[in-house]
Amino acid sequence: MLKYSLAMGIRVVCIGLCLVTPGWWLVIPAAGAVFLPYFAVVIANNVRTGTTARVRRPGALVRRTPGGRP
Repeated sequence: MLKYSLAMGIRVVCIGLCLVTPGWWLVIPAAGAVFLPYFAVVIANNVRTGTTARVRRPGALVRRTPGGRP
């Protein structure tokens, strides 16, 4: 979440720079304002937990009754 917030903060700065940047230099902050959201979402969704989760298949589950007997 920190990386996403940082990228969106930079985007806000880019939008502000679009208001004061003259000429062709306007392309640089405009590109940042347009493309940063995409990269921010990609980076935010790239989460590695460090552990591999085991998926329990339906055949591996044991059915239990309320009395505690299988």
